[in-house]
Amino acid sequence: MSNKWYVLQVYSGHENKVKSNIEKMITQHNLQEKITQIKIPTMDIAEMKNGKKKITRKKLMPGYVLIEMLMDDDTQFLIQNLPSVSTFVGSKPKGPAALTLEEIKNMFSEMGDFESEEPVKPRLLFNVGETLKIIDGPFANFTGIVDEIFPEKGRLRVKVEIFGRSTPVELDYLQVGKS
Repeated sequence: MSNKWYVLQVYSGHENKVKSNIEKMITQHNLQEKITQIKIPTMDIAEMKNGKKKITRKKLMPGYVLIEMLMDDDTQFLIQNLPSVSTFVGSKPKGPAALTLEEIKNMFSEMGDFESEEPVKPRLLFNVGETLKIIDGPFANFTGIVDEIFPEKGRLRVKVEIFGRSTPVELDYLQVGKS
């Protein structure tokens, strides 16, 4: 029987503490073969602060930890009795339900951890013709209409009305917001 991925519900804000406790438990009980990976679903998000791009790590699913393990009564009991742990998600009479391969691919591609043959298509946050408000840079507080989107660069061209003329301005995704 091979190891499968399970979702563990924990107290929100205690994800790192639970991960650390599970790692200690693995070494104490010699469970390296049964529990192989522990991941907290996170994603790097770019933000604009004081005109500078800043990368921050954001939790995709606060209150949840992913564990790759061989589920048996002993490991389930040990993990569920750790501090700050609620339960395994999808508990059935025979034990918790493992994630499907499709769920794992979706989760890890969101986190940027899954190596796949197909390139991950970036999600387009804006549409051509949409009206946006510029929130950063020299044109802050102006509104404009999306003219063209450059997803590979993370930029877009917005037509801004300045002195009665439509002027194209190229901006970073982080410099605009929905109006």
